[in-house]
Amino acid sequence: MNLTSRRESLKKFYLAPAFLFFKLGVHPNFITLLSLGSGIISALFFYFREPVFGSFFLLLCGIFDLSDGELARLSSKTSGFGAILDWCVDKVVDIFVLGCIGLSYSHDFVALGAICSSTIHSFLKPLSHSEISASLKERLESVGFFGRPETHILIILCGILEGFKLFSALEAGIFLVFLFSSLSLSQRIFYILRHS
Repeated sequence: MNLTSRRESLKKFYLAPAFLFFKLGVHPNFITLLSLGSGIISALFFYFREPVFGSFFLLLCGIFDLSDGELARLSSKTSGFGAILDWCVDKVVDIFVLGCIGLSYSHDFVALGAICSSTIHSFLKPLSHSEISASLKERLESVGFFGRPETHILIILCGILEGFKLFSALEAGIFLVFLFSSLSLSQRIFYILRHS
């Protein structure tokens, strides 16, 4: 799927909130912190087995996460610190959300695998930039079929299904994150091997 490589075509979904924050004069880093807060709240709801609320706050987290970068560009407040803060918040949210789902709905090993594979999958981009070349990092955007956006969409859908008690959707969801992230990570590793 790789929604990250289609970010420009999906801009219409997050440009409106970014423009609203711009009109309100909100600093981009504050929106990044809102993303962190809503992500942690999402993780707690998942931990306490309130999956629909967990899904809602994870969706809210995603909206804030997409908006902060666009807001930084609109307000001419892009910065290296802001980019690093955004990346760190993304990883903290992912670890907490996947970890809390694993603790409440799945096996610890599967949750650890999902955390490791999804984190390393996204970490390969900045690592390839610093160790090999900036162009390789850009090319990696379109390599791998399952990244952070796909993880969040899958978790949100499974959380809603879990809320309706249809089946053990989040247990299946965390396993699929582990499986798909691992396969997508393998794609990126083999691409780096061939092009470095």
